[in-house]
Amino acid sequence: MGLFNRRAAIGAIAIIATLALAACNTKSSGGAVDGDMSLGDPNAKVKVVEYGSLSCVHCANWNRDVFPDFKKKYIDTGKVYYTFRPFQLGPQDTYTSAGDLLGRCMGKDKYLTVMDALFHSQVEALQGSTREVIMRVGRSGGMSEEQVTACLTDEKAIVAQADRMTSGRAKEVKATPTFFIGDNKTVESEMPLAEFDKIYAEQAK
Repeated sequence: MGLFNRRAAIGAIAIIATLALAACNTKSSGGAVDGDMSLGDPNAKVKVVEYGSLSCVHCANWNRDVFPDFKKKYIDTGKVYYTFRPFQLGPQDTYTSAGDLLGRCMGKDKYLTVMDALFHSQVEALQGSTREVIMRVGRSGGMSEEQVTACLTDEKAIVAQADRMTSGRAKEVKATPTFFIGDNKTVESEMPLAEFDKIYAEQAK
């Protein structure tokens, strides 16, 4: 899996723009938000950071098969503070870059809902309908096609995205999904809930 870098991000601006009708002169929606996208109690004893790609089958499987129970058992009960950080698998992974930008334009309160919808539409998107999926999810969140276009062609937001995807713990990511759990545990694969149960017990001591 290729690692994302700043040069690739800037070079991908034109690619992302084509997903959004290639409207080079469209004004920015101005709605993109920065920072981490998280759920749960920030004071939870255990913090979990997932680096995932919308184009990663294993990430989609975990989102579909494990995350709902993980959320119910650990996030909703205040035991875990969960953060999702998108990780682009090279400049060809425009689904992840476009999806992250779209989610940020919709706002922090809708971001993870957008990611969920895009994960559930992964097969359709990767079979050649990426633009259609992005536009549909944007419309479902109340955005017009013009607003989605502006969101995906906002060069300032794209450069900020490149910085996020190459800084901090992203430098340690070699594959997706990668989970950083607590202070010292890393899991580089789909993580069954039973496996997390054991890790949580150790980290929460």
